[in-house]
Amino acid sequence: MRRFLQRLLTKPVINLANKLSSRPDKKRVDKALSELYQNITTNPGNRGLVVPFDLHNGKFIILSDQHKGARDGMDIFAKANKNYLAALDHYEREKFFYINLGDSEELWENLFITVKKHNKATFEREKLFLKRKAFIKIFGNHDLYWDNDPLAPISLMQIYGQRLKIYEGVILQTLVHNEMLSIYLTHGHQGDLQSDGNWFSKWFVSDIWGPFQAYLRINPNTPANNDQLKTDHNRIMYQWSAKRAKTLLITGHTHQPVFRSLTHLEKLYDELETAKKANSTETINDLQKQIANRHAKGDTVTDFTAYRPTYFNSGCCCFDDGDITGIEIENGSIRLIKWQYNNTGESERLVLEESKLEDLRL
Repeated sequence: MRRFLQRLLTKPVINLANKLSSRPDKKRVDKALSELYQNITTNPGNRGLVVPFDLHNGKFIILSDQHKGARDGMDIFAKANKNYLAALDHYEREKFFYINLGDSEELWENLFITVKKHNKATFEREKLFLKRKAFIKIFGNHDLYWDNDPLAPISLMQIYGQRLKIYEGVILQTLVHNEMLSIYLTHGHQGDLQSDGNWFSKWFVSDIWGPFQAYLRINPNTPANNDQLKTDHNRIMYQWSAKRAKTLLITGHTHQPVFRSLTHLEKLYDELETAKKANSTETINDLQKQIANRHAKGDTVTDFTAYRPTYFNSGCCCFDDGDITGIEIENGSIRLIKWQYNNTGESERLVLEESKLEDLRL
């Protein structure tokens, strides 16, 4: 029956998905991001929180897009589970504040009870941060359930053992050179009518549209799995952030890490040019291998020209080789980090990029 419906409905479903949006629209994104930012700053505690921190003592880890599933063939988190647990163990030991930036649970393809059953260890690790009052959970488009289902508070109580309010965003604030720096964090699906419209559209997508797509196993273009949409979406997010003074924007959603408004791939190309000028054959060969690997994983060159270092993207915790990426803020620095499996299968942390917040020219 499923195959028959796939043949019959694939084309109309994809056409409908495109009409519902799933294509980034600059005006829509600008409006949604600006309205959420305004809501958080004028009415903190409603749609989001304002969290002040000391530049040199604050410690935050930002991870997104786990898409925790049912440990079946469609569970894209399964390979990354061990790295995610190792990362949380590390950040708990080091007493980081954990901001989960959305799409943590894959609730388009799965019922909550299924995700709960197969991800007990991850919820137990997250509870440790909550017990320290060092945990903020933000919803994304694949876990809209947390924002619009009347049973969501009960479900959260079941997995975390206490009440937990879910937010759409958070603004971290600190003083840099005696001026206020705001770091605005949200999932990044804002402005997509398919997942950021009114209450009815949110309910329709999370409770009807998403499960329908999952049953048919039809995967229409979304930023997470389409290279061009990744590029377009990141560019629009960058353009919003570049217009704001003393403000950084950190999102997830696209599964494509971005640091100082450059993707990791773009940074590698910059380093390759420098290595070529220095005639460093060993460095050139190493960078070319890394570039080929990024291309193989679907990265594209966004080509932000005359960029300002205002936009960051945490990437995801569900790469197909089990890697996870995230953003650290610690000791006045911001870092793009990766957790990967080493040659013995153990998890290890790598710093991909790092910059002092004081050095960002905003």
